[in-house]
Parts: sequence; structure tokens; C-alpha cells
Amino acid sequence: MTESRSGPRSDAGIAGFWRELGLPGLIDVHTHFMPPRLMSAVWDYFDEAGPLIGTEWPIRYRHSEDERVAFLRDHGVRAFTSLLYPHRPGMAESLNEWAAGFAARIPECVQTGTFYPEPNAVEYVRRAIDSGTRVFKVHLQVGGFDPRVPELDDVWGASPTRASSRSSTPDRARSPTASRARARFGDVLARHPRLTTIVAHMGAPECDGFIVLADRYDGVHLDTTMVFTDFGLSEFPAALMPRLRELGLAGRVLFGTDFPNIPYEYAHQLEGLARLGLGDDWLRAVCWDGPAKLLGVQAPA
Repeated sequence: MTESRSGPRSDAGIAGFWRELGLPGLIDVHTHFMPPRLMSAVWDYFDEAGPLIGTEWPIRYRHSEDERVAFLRDHGVRAFTSLLYPHRPGMAESLNEWAAGFAARIPECVQTGTFYPEPNAVEYVRRAIDSGTRVFKVHLQVGGFDPRVPELDDVWGASPTRASSRSSTPDRARSPTASRARARFGDVLARHPRLTTIVAHMGAPECDGFIVLADRYDGVHLDTTMVFTDFGLSEFPAALMPRLRELGLAGRVLFGTDFPNIPYEYAHQLEGLARLGLGDDWLRAVCWDGPAKLLGVQAPA
């Protein structure tokens, strides 16, 4: 371990944090922008502490779309995603169209798409890629499907150099789907070893298993979303800290927050990363260098 740096204690300190690191800003690989009705439905689910939530979870940044974009811009988040996902068949293609329009309006947004196991999935995924989609969000728990289903085999193989994101479930709401997620997704990677993947929440609650996959497959990346915070999403095994540092310096650990669906200030994720004491080079790699390389983001002029 190296000497610890103090992270920002509030959102007012975010810009000072990345400037002290000599960065041009931050890149957040795990933010959510959705059509208004869908975003409202997601927030209602959090309010009700549904089965995949399992605890009180107040949405800190329950603001209008314009206000949420302004927040990220004002705090130096130079690139972010619009992760969105379907919970039933027939939704994904229209969500991709909305996401393409959002990215066209918001230049900082990395164009995002999604898919669901359905007969036409590979066709609309290829169309999304051709239109500029660079990240596909897959939420296995919300979608309630196995990533190994035959309908998705051609989808996983459609563009092995693109980034794909999956989500996991907190310990307090651990489900049979979550407990087998690493093994199931490991099977997908075994069939498509060149697939570039961003594993959300460091794979919590199976962080150790997803570290194994990251060691096995060069395309596996891990995002920091809600891990290393005081909210207690999951404990990261202390024995894996040296490996976490190595993967971060190699550009394989990426800054993510779950904004706006977080129950604390945005700055707290940065504070949690800083207090790990893994060094300024690690923080620079996680907060900018790694995601910039993966997503092709250029520093602002």
C-alpha cells in the first residue's frame, strides 16, 4: 500500500480532487439516463425497496434530466453513460433509439444500448453498433434471464471489441440468479473470450469470482460502483487489494457511481476510492486513464 490521499468530503470538493491529481476531469462508466417514464418507474421501485433492493434507498439526485446533466458537467465529469435496460421483450430496440437521440443531444454521453433475449436481438444490436453505440448495458437480475440462452449467443459475438456491462445484486438482496452470476457469465466468456466486458459493482457480492475472470480474460474490466463506500453494498476482500491495485494500474478497474440512483453524495464514491491508499497513479488510472482508453475519450482542449 502507498500513502493515502484524502478524498472529497462533499460534492463541492470534486473538482479540487481531480485537479490535484493532474487530471482533465473524470469519466464515469456507470450513470443512468432513461426515458422519463422509465426513470420514474425505476425510482418508484427504489422507493418501495423492491426485492432487488431490499433496504431503504433514497435517491439522492432525483432531479430533472437537464439538472442531472448539468451536475455532471459542473463537477468535471467529461464523459458518462446512459445505462438503460429492458425488463421484458419488445423494449430494447426503442430504448436504443432513445439512447442514440440522448447521446446526439449530449456530447459527453457515450452512446449506450441494451438488449434482451428475443429472436431479433442480434439484428437490432448490429444496427445499434452501426449507429455508434459503444456500450451495451445488460441487467441480468432485472431482465430475469440467463446470459447463456441461445438467443444471445450471436449477440455476445456481434462485436467483441465493444464494451458490455452487467449488474449484480447486493448481499442483502442476494438471489439465486445473483449467486450463480459469475459462473453463468464465465460460460459466456468461455465461448466469447474476446468479449470486452465491464462488470458492474466489482461483481459484488462475488468480487473474488469476478477477479478470477479478470485474471483469465483480458477483456474483463470491473467498475467501482457503490463498492468501497459506507453504504455497505458489499465488502471487498482485503486479501485481493494487491490484485485490485494491479488491475487498476493496468486500466482494468473503472470509476463508476450509479448516479443518480445513489443514497449519498456523488463525492463519497471518490472518497471511498481515495481512502484505499492505493496511490495517486492508481486513482488516475481508475478515474481517467483506464476508461478513456477503453471508451476512446479524449481530454478536453
